[in-house]
Amino acid sequence: MKSTFRTILFWMHLVSGLVAGIIIGLMSLTGAALAFEPQLEQWADREARQVQPPPSGAARLPVEELLARVRAAKPGVQPQGVTVYADPESAVLVSTGRGSGVYVDPYTGDVREQGGKGLRAFLHQMEELHRWLATSEDHRALGRGVTGVCNAAFLFLAVSGLYLWWPRRWTWKTVRPVLWFKGGLKGKARDFNWHNAAGFWAMPILVVLTASGVVMSYKAVSDLIFTLTGNEPPANSGPFGQTAVKVPEPPPGATPLGVDALFAEAQKQVPAWESISLRMGGGPRPGGQREGGPREGAPREGGPRGPQAMTFSIKEQGGWPLFASAQLSLNPFTAEVLRRETFADYNSGRQIRTWLRFLHTGQALGWAGQLVAGVASLAGAFLMWTGFTLSWRRFFRRRSTVATTEQELEQPPVVS
Repeated sequence: MKSTFRTILFWMHLVSGLVAGIIIGLMSLTGAALAFEPQLEQWADREARQVQPPPSGAARLPVEELLARVRAAKPGVQPQGVTVYADPESAVLVSTGRGSGVYVDPYTGDVREQGGKGLRAFLHQMEELHRWLATSEDHRALGRGVTGVCNAAFLFLAVSGLYLWWPRRWTWKTVRPVLWFKGGLKGKARDFNWHNAAGFWAMPILVVLTASGVVMSYKAVSDLIFTLTGNEPPANSGPFGQTAVKVPEPPPGATPLGVDALFAEAQKQVPAWESISLRMGGGPRPGGQREGGPREGAPREGGPRGPQAMTFSIKEQGGWPLFASAQLSLNPFTAEVLRRETFADYNSGRQIRTWLRFLHTGQALGWAGQLVAGVASLAGAFLMWTGFTLSWRRFFRRRSTVATTEQELEQPPVVS
């Protein structure tokens, strides 16, 4: 019975790899290319982001002035977010769209373009391929559906491959041939050894990457995380699920405070801040989630009427987890703190869901996690290649060998 199950599982493993292997290989290669995306973008921006503070210790320009400089330098472009860094030698980042923005010297107001246009275009293309096969807006749902199914197939391949690899008897003689890459092998023996050795070392990581990908691809699976931890799933997809913050009705004729006053209050709330980002409506939410709606406290179209809270994302120096940030919502008229949320305030479902989001890219564990995720992604592509070669030998080389043998038998013997 066990042998029958193993045979059935083997053929399911083989067919799943043949059907989804090309897409899985593509997702693995693009995932490896994106492993160090944040560091690559920071490296590309190193010149634009670096500023020289005045030797006299002159005060920084107001954030409102910096935003005005961006609007003047780029007519028709509406800033969607602004990030201020505690490092006095860092420029202020003004977001102008998804993945795009400019740097502004906080002392001179000089507007600088982001660096590495070619690199950014390449990374953007890799992300498009990885998430929805670079399909157009009209077919993006289909592309996302295909990558979601293939990612789920990859998870099955990882789990079933681990089961098929598992030795019937744990002895050094049985484990050694599939534990490490052996030299001097050729043909099927080489492919078999490479496939098993790569799978042994990469599969635990690939299980994490693919399982987290499944959670991100399917809201029902994401909601299950909340349900199993006894928490109500959020209405929107993703780990954030924040409810709107209600702003008290201001007195008649009241006007919103300036951005600088709100930034000053945000700095008071987290004295050891490393960076503070203000979402000005329509900009990207933490972790790539987008938030629609008007800007700077205006009522949202189709949403609740009335003023909207100004929401800051504050990164603290030496904070843990590495991806954690405090979410601060302020009254735009009084700078009163309406809500403050840190990672510790999240319910268990939201904490797990957020961890999975950043484990998928390896960023949850810093550059070391990104390196492991990148190498495992390359191993995933290698597994697809060796899996295809093993299948080719199984289905075609055998036929070729049999035909050659039959042809040799039909030929009359050579008489010398």
